[in-house]
Amino acid sequence: MCGIAGAVDLTGDREFSQRRLLSMTTAIAHRGPDDEQVHIEPGVALGARRLSIIDLAGGRQPIANEDRSIWVAFNGELFEYPELRKDLLANGHHLATRCDTEAWVHLYEDLGVGMFEKARGQFAVSLWDRNSRTLILGRDRVGICPLYYTMVDGWLLWGSEIKALLASGLVAARPDVKGVDHLFTFFCAGTTRTFFEGISSLPPGHFLTIRDGRVSKHCYWDLDFPDAGQEERLDDPTPLVEELEALLEQSVERRLRSDVPVVSYISGGLDSTVVLGFCSRHRGEPIPAFTIGLDKAGPDERAHATEAAEMLGSPLTTVAMDRSKIAATFPELVRAAEGPVLDTSCAALLRLAQAVHGQGYKVALTGEGADEALAGYVWYKTQAIRDRITGRIGPTLPRLFRKGLMASVSGRNPKLPPELAIAGTRPAQQDLYELISQSKPQLYSAGMWGLLGDHSPYSDLDVTNDRIKRWAPLNQSLYVGYKVMLAGLLMISKGDRIAMNTSVETRYPFLDDDVIAFCSRIAPEYKLKGRTEKWILRQVAARILPARIANRPKTMFRADMSATFLGPNRPGWVDQLLSPESLRATGYFDPEGVAHQRAWQTRIPRITPSRFVHDVGLTCVVSTQLWHHIYCGGGLCDLPVWSPPERLTSAREPHLAAP
Repeated sequence: MCGIAGAVDLTGDREFSQRRLLSMTTAIAHRGPDDEQVHIEPGVALGARRLSIIDLAGGRQPIANEDRSIWVAFNGELFEYPELRKDLLANGHHLATRCDTEAWVHLYEDLGVGMFEKARGQFAVSLWDRNSRTLILGRDRVGICPLYYTMVDGWLLWGSEIKALLASGLVAARPDVKGVDHLFTFFCAGTTRTFFEGISSLPPGHFLTIRDGRVSKHCYWDLDFPDAGQEERLDDPTPLVEELEALLEQSVERRLRSDVPVVSYISGGLDSTVVLGFCSRHRGEPIPAFTIGLDKAGPDERAHATEAAEMLGSPLTTVAMDRSKIAATFPELVRAAEGPVLDTSCAALLRLAQAVHGQGYKVALTGEGADEALAGYVWYKTQAIRDRITGRIGPTLPRLFRKGLMASVSGRNPKLPPELAIAGTRPAQQDLYELISQSKPQLYSAGMWGLLGDHSPYSDLDVTNDRIKRWAPLNQSLYVGYKVMLAGLLMISKGDRIAMNTSVETRYPFLDDDVIAFCSRIAPEYKLKGRTEKWILRQVAARILPARIANRPKTMFRADMSATFLGPNRPGWVDQLLSPESLRATGYFDPEGVAHQRAWQTRIPRITPSRFVHDVGLTCVVSTQLWHHIYCGGGLCDLPVWSPPERLTSAREPHLAAP
């Protein structure tokens, strides 16, 4: 991957300062340490930092077509580029490089904005059409690559990370309390809203067009499912198992395409071991594997990972983490993620990416995305139970049970969203969202409630497909998983941001377009069959892995949450962040409520809904305070704050592309 940044004038043809653009690209230099280049002309400026993976010598960008009327800066990979290149040459295009960036200008020449339907891979792209004075910003289908934008002083600024926007000197870092409220509802910010006021994330599957000062947002792709009862099912599902096997093998082969060595993450569970198995089968030899071991900080899967790596012959590197190491890493994690992070295991993944980089690698394959496609999470099982009960006795008893559970956690009349809060449906995740939201009454300050008013975080979710009510309940929930948790959490705090923090590109075979389309069309029982999640993937795994691995129950990769920050060996900055003075300074949280929950948390039995909810809530408080300190003014603890890096002079200055 790479990093892109730029600006377009919404008022005319002002020239954007080269110094300002270079400040933006310098702020994301970790995304592309191998090269830097910018293109500036009246009204627009495009910048790129490059991580060289394909065509190491010839892939400099921004890059233009032959008459230099179309310019593009691109972050990501078009995995079908060899096939695209062949088609473009057959259509008479001249290609000066072997780099997939160049494909964009010629796809645009042939298809216009229809290029997004042709492009397959993981990407964020900025394209300037000089003749029509049009800028196009686009993002891949499921949101693997990030792209942020804001409008200020008559400019629209964009960047692969929010740091680039802040480094422009035009954008102030102001908190968005509605974004913070997302964290306490959905575990992450929504796919459009960020934690910064005025800064938006371009949704997955969308592109912007900017012309004559007008900004338009367009959806070019959305996940879809057959109507309930119309999904593909066979008396003998063997052909479907074989089709999934072929698609996964093709997906892995595409993601092994690289001019640099490729490695794989492995947990020892089903998804990552399947990916590693296909890598070994395609290459005819094992590739290096990397895993995490948790020392009394959560479920430790290193024995399973070691077994899988030995079985496949892959040399294995293990990064061991305990609570103190996770806590020590957390400030760097929050700085990299550009927002508060609930999932403490992300700190371990940040160190894992550093280990990959430390051994000289740039590309790692992972098993992320299988749970979204094939119902791997426990809440899909609880939804199935809930729906069976509702079908037998009606919705009244399950509704009363939920309300009683929420009241037992909140200690008062629970604050609940509408019964059908997400596009007129109640997916599996809503039970969980309602539960963790019960920490808000104890933790939010009166000022926070005043700023939120009657705003519902559910109204921000990009769940807008008008066909959703026609799908099977499981598929409704899978859709929400793709839209919210995958794009908002897994692809940011567990994916792009922490890997690219140390110049590592992560690739996701289960997020291949053809794999997603296949999993969407098959019957729900091939995904969740009784109590067996990812049933059809287990049938594929049985063909390449031992049965003990193919049938291994899912273990969610997670680390201890509040115990990491509130135990006896906690770092000193935690107490500083949770002091009444710091809590009053940010204004999000009630100091008395936080102190009460800290004291109460140690007395609640470990395995109870109350313990879980307040564990989540207190972790969110620590993380939010830490993010605010790092990005929104400091003064809350002794940790350093983020500021735009000073540009270092060097013998090799960035190249200014010829106009």
